[in-house]
Amino acid sequence: MPTEYRPISCSFYDELEARATTGQRCTLTYRTEPDTPPSTYEGIIKELYIREKVEYLRLDDGFEVRLDNLVAVDDKELRNYC
Repeated sequence: MPTEYRPISCSFYDELEARATTGQRCTLTYRTEPDTPPSTYEGIIKELYIREKVEYLRLDDGFEVRLDNLVAVDDKELRNYC
């Protein structure tokens, strides 16, 4: 069962939007389960969207991740944004 969505900070969202706008290739670090080691995935952010009140991003190859599962994008860690 999916966990309740926790919105990310507006500042971190701005970082994601900037990369999507410029078409900059980036490395995403994310977790699918709270107590698991993070995974990484590389691509170009094509879309930030909302589905059923949950924010996601989609990369150019179709990979999708919930924004609250992100740990970092490139060298920017989500926990450093408020």
